[in-house]
Amino acid sequence: MRFNLVVLPGDGVGPEVAGEAIKVLQTVGSRFGHDFNLQYGPVGGVAIDETGTALPEDVLKLCKKSDAVLLGAVGGPKWDDPLATVRPEDGLLALRKGLGLFANLRPVKVSPVLVDGTNLKPEVVSGVDLVFVRELTGGLYFARPKRRWQTTRGRRATDSMTYSEQEIERIVRVGFELARQRRRKLTSVDKANVLESSRLWRQVATEVALGYHDVELDHMLVDACSMRLIQNPAYFDVLVTENMFGDILTDEASMLAGSMGMLPSASLAGVPKEGVRTPGMYEPIHGSAPRRAGLDMANPIAAILSVAMMLRHSFGMAAEAQAVEAAVEEVLRQGYRTYDIMDEGKTEVGTREMGDLIAGKVRG
Repeated sequence: MRFNLVVLPGDGVGPEVAGEAIKVLQTVGSRFGHDFNLQYGPVGGVAIDETGTALPEDVLKLCKKSDAVLLGAVGGPKWDDPLATVRPEDGLLALRKGLGLFANLRPVKVSPVLVDGTNLKPEVVSGVDLVFVRELTGGLYFARPKRRWQTTRGRRATDSMTYSEQEIERIVRVGFELARQRRRKLTSVDKANVLESSRLWRQVATEVALGYHDVELDHMLVDACSMRLIQNPAYFDVLVTENMFGDILTDEASMLAGSMGMLPSASLAGVPKEGVRTPGMYEPIHGSAPRRAGLDMANPIAAILSVAMMLRHSFGMAAEAQAVEAAVEEVLRQGYRTYDIMDEGKTEVGTREMGDLIAGKVRG
């Protein structure tokens, strides 16, 4: 089978981790007889430097014609001026909006061999296997009005958290469909005791639940959820929430696995179902880590596991995805670690060697 993939390496360590992910993907192609046609483009800070915009129009057009997009990471201190009119993150937001990627899936599965390597007690993180479903194209990051202005009393700024019934319904449905494929438990996260948008969110979630009698739904306030993630993360199966809450909670949840370098993500333009190929963009949840760039230190596992999600959701290749996931687990079981998950008695390796080890396990 032949697939068209656009690779957007981005900034900082993005090109390094994306390179290792592509190495593993090409190994999958060789083993299983698939052909992945790769095209590259700039996004984020490097795109600003080259073109003056964080997402060139021709790159977006290229992405729209592809079967999937692999993103490294964007951003860095070079482009962090708060007064800048163009920022690297603008490219990421434009990709999500331009490709209609409304559903962000962020699985958090703690490897049994890493339960002693987190900041939490092993008995707390043991057995954790949850998925966040984050709404990606609405809420505070996109809604209007959004502006800054000067008044006689000083500067002011405003952002709007706005959601329509349709936006809520489609993302909650993604959560229910995923829960049906897992342990049939969905937690809807909101702030309904304060926010009108959350009250609508809770109402719509309750209505959608009427069509999923086989899935248990519970509602949880975002602050209570943030505490439960640390106190008893194994309680959760699938969590669905709005854009900003999801952004914050998933970064918190990354510490359950020991490092952001362990967690992949998929941003999809449809409801993921078994055997259905859904357009999407795949990326590690970590940032560009510019201080680590070029040092062969960054953990490529999140990018590699993002490729596994790509194989499963956009290419319909469940066996190939499982081969990648099993390869990652086996390399970790053999004691290889990058600096961020290093533990006593283990073997520390760099970005490239970790990629080589995982590709070797995929090759068999």
